[in-house]
Amino acid sequence: MPKPKKIAAFTPYYTEEQADQVRAAFVNAGRPEEGDASVSDFIVRASMREAKRLQRKYNGGKPWPPVKAGELRRGQRTIDEMQHRNEET
Repeated sequence: MPKPKKIAAFTPYYTEEQADQVRAAFVNAGRPEEGDASVSDFIVRASMREAKRLQRKYNGGKPWPPVKAGELRRGQRTIDEMQHRNEET
């Protein structure tokens, strides 16, 4: 039996409205129709779909070299970053 993959954890920060919509999408369409057992499964699947889209667009469809935990800035976005972010695309 293969060894299970280690689970790495990090926390995305959502506004209340964003979190409400993520939960609503999961409850109304994410299970069981889409195969998500939990809202975490739903978020991982959506994040990986976006990561693969960006790989196709910017990296010839190949995975990037891994970025290890601790190499990224931590914490929530600044107010300025939130004002300039397009979350609708």
